[in-house]
Amino acid sequence: MIWCVEDDPSIRDIEVYALESSGFPARGFENGDDFWEALQSAQPELVILDVMLPGQDGVTLLGKMKSHKAFSQIPVIMATAKGGEFDKIQSLDLGADDYLVKPFGVMEMVSRVKAVLRRCRKQEEKHLLTLGELVLNQQAHTVSIGEERLPLTFKEYELLRLFLQNPGVAFTREQLLSSVWDADYLGETRTVDMHIRTLRQKLGDYGKRIETVRNVGYRWEMS
Repeated sequence: MIWCVEDDPSIRDIEVYALESSGFPARGFENGDDFWEALQSAQPELVILDVMLPGQDGVTLLGKMKSHKAFSQIPVIMATAKGGEFDKIQSLDLGADDYLVKPFGVMEMVSRVKAVLRRCRKQEEKHLLTLGELVLNQQAHTVSIGEERLPLTFKEYELLRLFLQNPGVAFTREQLLSSVWDADYLGETRTVDMHIRTLRQKLGDYGKRIETVRNVGYRWEMS
C-alpha cells in the first residue's frame, strides 16, 4: 500500500489513480494529522509526502517518522515545490529516500516509486538470514517461521544469528560465551547449554539443526 499525503485534492486523486492503475494499492490523506493517526494502526510500503501541508508540514512529519523506531524504515518520497532547494536538502538530510519537484508527471512519480521500492527491498534482503521458512531479520531484530513470529530472548536471538552466519562451524561453549555474552562474562558454560535447549524448543524442527559436537560444543548443521 502506497500512502499519498497531499492537501490538494486534485493532485491527491491523480496520484492515487496513477498508482492504482500501475498495480499499487494506494490511499490518500489530506493532512499530516490524519496521516500520523493512521500510522499508529497500519504501515504503508512507501509514503509520498508533500512538504507544504496544513498543520504538521511534511518535513516535520518526516523527522518524526525517522526518529520513531516503528516507522523509521518506511521509504519516503518527498514532494517539493519548484525551487524549494532548502526543502530538498533538509528532507534528504532527515532520511528521505527520494524527492519529486512539482509539477511532476504521473509516469515520473510511478517510476520513482518503483525505483525506491527496488532499492529498499535489496537493502532489506541483506538483513535477512534465511533457511527454508526460517527467517532472521537483522534489521527488525525478529525471527519467524512462515507467518509465525518466534518469541526469542536476546541471547537466543544472538545465538541463532551466530549459527546462521557461520553454518557448519563448530563453536566451543567458551567461544559462544565470549561472542554472545561478552569476553568478560564469568558465567558457567552450562548457561550456554540452557539457552541452546530453549532455542531448540522454540525452533521446532529447525532446532534439530543445532548439533551437539562431542567434547567441543555446538554447530549449525548445514543440510
